[in-house]
This record gives sequence, structure tokens and C-alpha cells, in this order.
Amino acid sequence: MLRKEMTKAEIERELEGKGDYVLIDNITRFLKENLPVDIRRFIYSRLSGIYERRKMFSDAADIYAKIAELSMNVNERVENYVKETECYIKAGFFDRADNAIRKIIGEAKPAERGKIMLSIKEFYKDQAKIYEKEKRRSMAVKTYEKILSLNISEEEKEGINQKLTGLYKELGMVKRYMLLKKI
Repeated sequence: MLRKEMTKAEIERELEGKGDYVLIDNITRFLKENLPVDIRRFIYSRLSGIYERRKMFSDAADIYAKIAELSMNVNERVENYVKETECYIKAGFFDRADNAIRKIIGEAKPAERGKIMLSIKEFYKDQAKIYEKEKRRSMAVKTYEKILSLNISEEEKEGINQKLTGLYKELGMVKRYMLLKKI
């Protein structure tokens, strides 16, 4: 049983060898106690890892947001907001990802914003490719359409429109297919 007087090493030993769902249950109950900030951040990071491993990306994103709120360092906070954004993208919750991006813009230094936005755009592209490989064409379409709403070059738009044309044809989305063919 986890207690708030325990150190990180003792908590690790207590959690060792248990199944993911037992860990989730034990950790969420433990988080209801009044814990010191460092222990709370440690527990949240363990929980986010479990959620990501179990492909529970929305829950992982929520946890990364909580870790960011507990972070004292701005760089660490931005890093956790980026992880939150990536998890929301993996979950397919693009509106929540946009909210996380707003948090990043509010926290990051102007010099870092460009690099972060570029990495997020690349993450969207990678996720769309993963959806294509997994034959999740509908999610790939939504992701590519989201990429078109981002600040991208004409060359990138052309490539994405070509991918969308093929996906629209495969999904039987005739009107959209015809509209893109005219362009």
C-alpha cells in the first residue's frame, strides 16, 4: 500500500511487478492524498508512461498537462505541453491539441516557438502516415485536413492534396475527390 511518507525508491519497489491496470488504480488512489510536489510529479510521470504504453493517449495528455502545471522550470513546462499536444494528436483530439499549442505559445520563448511549431507539424505528418499504414484512412483524412489548416508551404499543400485525393477515392468521398481533382 502506498503511503505519502514513502520515498521514490520505496514507491518504485511497491509498484514493481504489478499489472498496468492495478498500477493505474493504485496510483490514482494514491494521488488523492496530499502529496509533496516532487512525489506528485514522479507519480504523474509513472502514470503517463503507463497510459502511453496502453495507448490511452487522451488520459496521458491530461496527465502531462498536470505535470506541466506542477513544473517550476519554464522549459520543463513547455516540454510537457508538447508531450500533451502529441498525445492529443495521437488520440485524434485536434481541438484539444490546439488548446495545448496555445499553452505552449504562452509559455515558450519567441525564439523557441518556431522550432516547436515545426516539430508539431512534423508530428501531425508522421501521425497521418501511421494512420495510412494502419489502414485508418478516415483518421488519416482528418489529420491531413488538419495539416492543411496549419501554416505550410505551397509545396507541402500540393503533396498533402495528392495524398487526400487518393484517400478520398479509397473512402468513396466522391464530392471531395472531384473538388480536389479540379484544383
